[in-house]
Amino acid sequence: MTTAATDPVLAKLRDELTDVDRQLVATVNKRLKLVQKVWRYKEANGIPVVDTGREEWLLGYLARCNLGPLSRDGLTELYAHILELTKAEVGRA
Repeated sequence: MTTAATDPVLAKLRDELTDVDRQLVATVNKRLKLVQKVWRYKEANGIPVVDTGREEWLLGYLARCNLGPLSRDGLTELYAHILELTKAEVGRA
């Protein structure tokens, strides 16, 4: 009898998920580094750090690029979390 611990198909799928999750963390870290550079530049030049117009543009752009299966609502929720996390993390740095 095959179990979750011994199923080779499940093991392969889990390995693929782990790879994607590792790439996701690396991408979030890359995004954070870029946002830190943007914030430093804006602060040095007297530009407001938060730009809600840019955030709205980004969400619309990503919605047009999204081929699914992530829904528009899911994308909106995901980016709300990403933007909130980014602001918190850069603020801590």
